[in-house]
Amino acid sequence: MSGHIPSHGTYTPASGFTRWLDKRLPILRLAHDSFVAYPTPRNLNYWWTFGAMLSLCLVVQIVTGIVLAMHYVPHVDLAMESVQRFKRDVPFGWLIQPIHAVGASMFFLAVYIHMFRGLYYGSYKAPRELLWILGCVIYLLMVATGFLGYTLPWGQMSFWAATVITNLIGALPIVGESIKHWLMGGFAIDQPTLNRFFSLHYLLPFVIAGVVALHVWALHEAGQNNPTGVDPKSQGDTVPFTPHATMKDLFATSLFLILFATFVFFMPDALGHADNYIPANALQTPPEIVPEWYLLPFYAILRAVDFNIGPIDSKLGGVLAMFASIGILFVLPWLDTSKVRSMRYRPIARQFFLIFVVVCLILGWCGGQNPNKLIVPATYSATMNWVEGGTVSQSTLTAASPELFAEAEAARRAELAEQGASMVFVERLSGTEASVVSVAGGSPQTRTLTAPSGEELEAHITEAKGEIGQAAPFFRVERNTPFTFTVTRLSQILTLYYFLFFLVILPVLGLRETPGRVPDTIAKPISGEAKQGA
Repeated sequence: MSGHIPSHGTYTPASGFTRWLDKRLPILRLAHDSFVAYPTPRNLNYWWTFGAMLSLCLVVQIVTGIVLAMHYVPHVDLAMESVQRFKRDVPFGWLIQPIHAVGASMFFLAVYIHMFRGLYYGSYKAPRELLWILGCVIYLLMVATGFLGYTLPWGQMSFWAATVITNLIGALPIVGESIKHWLMGGFAIDQPTLNRFFSLHYLLPFVIAGVVALHVWALHEAGQNNPTGVDPKSQGDTVPFTPHATMKDLFATSLFLILFATFVFFMPDALGHADNYIPANALQTPPEIVPEWYLLPFYAILRAVDFNIGPIDSKLGGVLAMFASIGILFVLPWLDTSKVRSMRYRPIARQFFLIFVVVCLILGWCGGQNPNKLIVPATYSATMNWVEGGTVSQSTLTAASPELFAEAEAARRAELAEQGASMVFVERLSGTEASVVSVAGGSPQTRTLTAPSGEELEAHITEAKGEIGQAAPFFRVERNTPFTFTVTRLSQILTLYYFLFFLVILPVLGLRETPGRVPDTIAKPISGEAKQGA
């Protein structure tokens, strides 16, 4: 393991003060061993730099959040005003508030890339299981913190997002109602709810910082993974963290800050929702209730379950699916049965992983759409029946909407009427006997008429036509069920793949897939130190 690779140097106090401090509190030695002499694999690519960006984002969020909290008023009537006043009247408020708001999005952007990198290169495999689990804990805390922060401006979307989520928690059996009432502080979203959300939003970032410290500690114990998934064999396979990884992180972070600044200065509201500038109104529901973009994939999974599963109703089923989609990440180290870490050497798994990434992106799109939105335009059709030449004829009409179909149906009726199509076909069997075939409810019916003379028979036929014409429709129209493919249906398919990827594809591929060969130049140490050491 990399953690067993000797350090590239030892800390030597350079002054009297540092020697004095090192004997009493070796904090400088700890920092030197962790961030200067720490052995880092030589082959790390730029996907590994997002860890540094995440550290930066956490610091930015905590610092700007503390400043915001100095001016924020957690009151349902004053919360939005206090945020707007901070942006307009407080020195540099126009800059600090967007940094905090956009910073949340940048934080999640970096963490998603960080997680997908870990998935692709197998950073969750032994001996880094606990490192991965601590990362999942951080992500879960980030989700909670992000949601709580989203509610604090107390705009329309804030209020209704809080209403939706707290009511979903109430769907949990046994403890759901108790947790919901505790979060709300009552029986509805109101002042006590805002107080609780503000308190928790202020507290959780410090909890995240604590778990991040454990995450980094576990990283230094297990050692860093690398793109090959092959552990360094000797000190020659590694380089000191500083200056090599430090400079690489600084360069990548500089580029990341350019993207960050672009949103802060030119598009501060691009990643938010316009309805959150409307004061909360408990009597008016927004047309669409959507969370922030970084929670949309899980929101789509929540809405994908719109059916009951045995005794589990759709509401509880959606909540369980949403939490399971995050919870499954915690047990991932034991679901992937492959002995090869990096998908660089797993050609089939790599294809499924790329599909998984696309699925997650489309789930995010689905979460922001109306669940009933048609992805494929529905085709309305109907089978029309009429009597023509004594037999029932059929034709099918199709249209893109009910309105267009009604127009097409009327046009078809007129067309058939001009062609002389009749609901009644009369067959004269003799001079005093005739058979009248008509359509009633789409089925031909036969009525036999007899009369003492031909003139009276014609009179009976005319009378029968009149009776049938009043009682039976000219056509029978059988409207077919239109084919529809909505956002919810797409979400269900994508959700199914999401869980299959973890529960079926990774476990089965790990046992069946033949991995590619790792080149000797990678599998063996680049120097003979390991061999000599052995």
